[in-house]
Amino acid sequence: MKHLRPIASKESDGVSAPGMARVPRHVAIIMDGNGRWAARRGLPRVAGHRAGAEAVRTTVRAAAEAGVEVLTLYAFSSENWRRSAEEVSDLTGLMRFYLDRELAGLEKEGVRLELIGEPEGFGPDLAARLLAAVERTRGNNKITLVMALNYGSRGELAASARRLAEKVLAGEIAPGSIDESAIDAELQTARWPELDLLIRTSGEMRLSNFLLWQAAYSELIFLETLWPDFDAAAFGDTLAQYSQRQRRFGGR
Repeated sequence: MKHLRPIASKESDGVSAPGMARVPRHVAIIMDGNGRWAARRGLPRVAGHRAGAEAVRTTVRAAAEAGVEVLTLYAFSSENWRRSAEEVSDLTGLMRFYLDRELAGLEKEGVRLELIGEPEGFGPDLAARLLAAVERTRGNNKITLVMALNYGSRGELAASARRLAEKVLAGEIAPGSIDESAIDAELQTARWPELDLLIRTSGEMRLSNFLLWQAAYSELIFLETLWPDFDAAAFGDTLAQYSQRQRRFGGR
């Protein structure tokens, strides 16, 4: 039975074998461009989100086949609540649709679903469905799919700081013992390998409050491709770019 390896040090990035390109253990994607994809076709925004869901399926399969261990997707940010009520409703409805349609496929293909963020913000019904899907796929081990839902990196860091402060007040740890490792251990991503590669589609070149701490030494790739047009070939191209980069982590 295959198990995820322990979290790698910053120097042990990617999986490699003699004669093979390095494969990142942990890839994250900011899936951007659904609305523009729909607008260019004269379609409602929800059509773009549905097309984006198809790209999710394709990308998860491509990542698993490439040997990526963890794929983290920015599905709904904590800032997305600022969008129109209609679009928020479309997005949450799409989550229900995706779970109903894709869960059996995820199970069959060995995909383990995990969540970061605050999914309870979507209400008890959808939150319960999401947690049930996590439980149902818990035994899968081909690839871990992490969905960032109602997630914001600044909020995650603030929560980490609060938990450490509570431990100090309780006398469990000394203030001087708080270092980078202590903060990292309090993050929602602590149980997975460090982030190797972060991809953003649609031509935007910012992180948008996504995995700010985790991306400190990851490779960044920004693509003009709109998310619904992102396919297995595009994913393969990003892995090829990653394998050609020299990762020095601040060294020479």
